[in-house]
Amino acid sequence: MSAAILSLGTELTRGEIANGNATWLAERLSELGHDVDEIVTVGDDDGHITAALERLGRSARLILCTGGLGPTTDDRTAACVAHVLGVPLALHAEAHADLKALLERHGRTLGPENEKQAYLPVGATMLKNERGTAPGFGVTLESGAAAYFMPGVPGEMQAMFDKEVKPRLPAPQAGWLVLHLRTFGLPESEVGRRLVDLEELHGVVIGYRASAGGVHVKVQVRTTPSSLAEARHRAQTAWLAARERLGSVVFGITSAPLEQVLGELLQKRALSFGLAESCTGGGASELMTRVPGSSAYFHGGVVAYDNRVKVAVLGVPEGLIDGHGAVSREVAEAMATGICRTLGVDVGVSITGIAGPGGGSGDKPVGLVHWAVVHRGRIASFQGRFSGTRVDVQRRATHAALFSAWQIVKSDPSE
Repeated sequence: MSAAILSLGTELTRGEIANGNATWLAERLSELGHDVDEIVTVGDDDGHITAALERLGRSARLILCTGGLGPTTDDRTAACVAHVLGVPLALHAEAHADLKALLERHGRTLGPENEKQAYLPVGATMLKNERGTAPGFGVTLESGAAAYFMPGVPGEMQAMFDKEVKPRLPAPQAGWLVLHLRTFGLPESEVGRRLVDLEELHGVVIGYRASAGGVHVKVQVRTTPSSLAEARHRAQTAWLAARERLGSVVFGITSAPLEQVLGELLQKRALSFGLAESCTGGGASELMTRVPGSSAYFHGGVVAYDNRVKVAVLGVPEGLIDGHGAVSREVAEAMATGICRTLGVDVGVSITGIAGPGGGSGDKPVGLVHWAVVHRGRIASFQGRFSGTRVDVQRRATHAALFSAWQIVKSDPSE
């Protein structure tokens, strides 16, 4: 089924926030077998919203829309949909009751601003919002297209899609079988070069998505109910060939990111983990704790940005810093040893570098990063020079250090 995603909000068209909702929905629809033909972003203007809905209704059979369901005057979605349908807005009794109960639980009363959210186009099906005040709704446009309208707040939208919208979606006649490979350490061009002929050899489509966390490879095959077994064979054959060609840079075989794969390995082997960070400023710790259940293995992190913290908290000898500089193999190793000692963890990782834009020198240019991993008393140290902005250097250094930790723990023959 052809699908379109419509994102509403002037904050999107002005570039004030990134359109993560559209990315999330497109990925979910693709996984379910729906082809997303268009992603459209429109500001808070009645004429533009109405025109977008009318046009998409003629070209798509399914429309998912986010935004514009709030209590303020710029939230115009329900009114625009009612105009397109040629029906009035009316107070929806269930939406009104849910909204009133929610506000009362938070010690608030239902005023006219919030009550506005309970007015839906006549004939619309209400979609419950269990995480916020804005109910969603679904309608059928004159063209026959099914359209679902959800809040713009990501957490509310995602929960509503999973519980309210997804069960209502029609089953597609065809879908995509997708197998994953997550890699780190090779540029996208080199990953593509190694896999260049697999599409033709096996009749698959290979997709690539590069980020600071590496290159995510997707081996994809279009399927129908009658061709599923044959498609699965083609996909598996191509996937095995891709994995062999990529070799040691593959860290994952699902869509899970590096921090989750590392965490699962640590938990499986009952290892505790800690971080000593300088130039990354806690970014690696943030990534590790983003994973649900990370408290099972992540004990903590120290942001030793100032050299005095490296000495006082991590026990780095002052002579090492004076003799080699804070950005050095020797200090990185001492930081990793220190975090193991300070937190009592099995695996310690340190990162120290020059993120820029200033602070570099001829011997130690901007982008130079040293990191070290301590595991079972053994130390491994690494060095890299990363390009890009300050944030780019921090992100790339973070992922490089976590990948090294994964490699070392994974390859330990005693585990």
